[in-house]
Amino acid sequence: MCGRFTLKTPQNVLLQQFLLDAVPDWSPRYNIAPTQPLLCVRHAPSSDEREAVKLHWGLVPSWADDPKIGNRMINARADGVAEKPSFRAAFKRRRCLVLADGYYEWKREGKAKQPYYFRRRDERPFAFAGLWEVWSKGAGPPLESVTIITTDANELTTPIHDRMPVILDAADYDTWLDVEHSDKDQLQALLAPHDSPEMTVDPVSTHVNNVRNDDPKCVEAVD
Repeated sequence: MCGRFTLKTPQNVLLQQFLLDAVPDWSPRYNIAPTQPLLCVRHAPSSDEREAVKLHWGLVPSWADDPKIGNRMINARADGVAEKPSFRAAFKRRRCLVLADGYYEWKREGKAKQPYYFRRRDERPFAFAGLWEVWSKGAGPPLESVTIITTDANELTTPIHDRMPVILDAADYDTWLDVEHSDKDQLQALLAPHDSPEMTVDPVSTHVNNVRNDDPKCVEAVD
């Protein structure tokens, strides 16, 4: 699964790498958690242009009666995402990029769980494959929410966890975002484990375990 991650990259770098004209206000984050806003890129509903938006982490399907269902939908498994009722509509028409530059997984070691921090070797930001939805049954404004797609672990991840988030290749961003692209098999093929040689991982302090801790200490490697 993917339950915590980071996005501390400066906004000017995000603008350049993801071909954006603007980014919503975003402070460096070291411990992003479910139910919090995520910085995402999608095709604007009213145009074919990319837009950066903040989406609630925990997808709420349009047909849901209670938005709290999103608390159980922070991730969507790649192997069923095109068919499951909670995700299939978004898979067809509402795909997005979830911007990140690292993520955490935990491994049980004795009686404790050791957190590990994964990122690219070159420290560049990247994009998880995401799906977004709009829920508008409540009295307030419509809720736009997102889930992160997960897949089988690659060789680097397997000793720590059997799942990992889908990290898209930059060359596939346009295909993933294209709302007119309907080749399910081609889209499904993008949801593969990321190449291990492009990634690195370090154990980090249990400081990250507390969701209230959101500072550089979260990503500091430990022996």
